[in-house]
Amino acid sequence: MPSFVKTGIDGLDAMLYGGIEEGNQVMLAGGPGAGKTLLSFEYLYKNAKMGITSVFFALEEDPARVIMNAKSAFSDFKDIDQLIKSKKLIVDGEDPATLLHSGGGSSDGSSQYEFGKVVSDIESTIASTGAKRVVIDSLSVFDMLINDQVAYRRSMLALVSNLRRLGVTSILTAEMTTPERSKLRFRTEYFVFDGIIIMYEKGEEDKRMLAMEVIKTRGSRHSFVTTPYDITSKGINVLSAEEMGL
Repeated sequence: MPSFVKTGIDGLDAMLYGGIEEGNQVMLAGGPGAGKTLLSFEYLYKNAKMGITSVFFALEEDPARVIMNAKSAFSDFKDIDQLIKSKKLIVDGEDPATLLHSGGGSSDGSSQYEFGKVVSDIESTIASTGAKRVVIDSLSVFDMLINDQVAYRRSMLALVSNLRRLGVTSILTAEMTTPERSKLRFRTEYFVFDGIIIMYEKGEEDKRMLAMEVIKTRGSRHSFVTTPYDITSKGINVLSAEEMGL
């Protein structure tokens, strides 16, 4: 029987029928403002509270800003600094401006070099800390870094393979081109991941609602219900069937 890693977000763990299968690499995709960074941060925070070393690798924002934004959104999480001090929660990263300036969009091999360097840094951090839970936020930086789509897909496959080899259970975020479910299009490389979770907005302009859907979980069952969620001071609140009136 497979073992499952709790995300710590009760409603999401219910949608995943117990959590993420240990050792799986899950893509968390959605439009701007959907809460991808916050959800993935909460995943690490909850696991760090259980004593499991967890690493957040920021590629789009300065690590200090990631921490600041999490504290602001989740004001009830009073022990973030304590977990960071004890090195159970590690927030690391690369400067996106430097990364893109060094190799972004080039076709002379420098972009591949920069990608390899970032992956090497991620692997080094995992190995040196003994982390078992990982977040990479966001894969969209790699998309901007590598123009050639075949090379990009190969790079994603290599990244996922390396994370599996390291034995971590990861969430990797990505930007969708639209926040609306009806307009979603899945890129080929998304399916190298063991799981795909989508966060999007639904409804009319004056009645927007945040909702999430589990598209796939390799090797295990999951809910097919599109479920609303809120971002609260206590964390991500994924509504139960009772709360939805079902």
